[in-house]
Amino acid sequence: MERTYSFTETVICGLIATFMMSMLSFLSSGIGLPVIDVGYMLKEIFNHIHEQDPYNILWGNVAYYIGGILLALIYVVFLDNKLPGNWLVKGILYGVIISIVAAVIVSPAISMAGGESFGIFYMDTWFPVLNILAGLIMHLGYGITLLLCLEFSDRFRAA
Repeated sequence: MERTYSFTETVICGLIATFMMSMLSFLSSGIGLPVIDVGYMLKEIFNHIHEQDPYNILWGNVAYYIGGILLALIYVVFLDNKLPGNWLVKGILYGVIISIVAAVIVSPAISMAGGESFGIFYMDTWFPVLNILAGLIMHLGYGITLLLCLEFSDRFRAA
């Protein structure tokens, strides 16, 4: 059975999943993993080309949450009916896909825009394996939360 989701449902689920990803990033420091504060990184990148720092953390977090919404929209439009399994399997698969794309394309490109280099799979950082693991935990949390929210969003629709 093919499911459909409204734009509003997808946006709300994307916001919730992004929040979960943020919390997992901050909490993972408790087990010795690096905190990956994407909002802060984006703020620093926005300010990199300016003499002063016109952007504050709010703008970095706005960009981060818009990215999370875009990931939810990408999933619903392109992948929902193509990935196998139930919502949990799809969430895990999507989390792994996001983590790989982030490690190979997004993080290296964003870090270079900020004047640094994380490298592919964070190879230019001090602890690439820890960064890979931290990113994977964040993205698995995002994928699972997104799919959980989408799975049960129809229960909250107005009758």
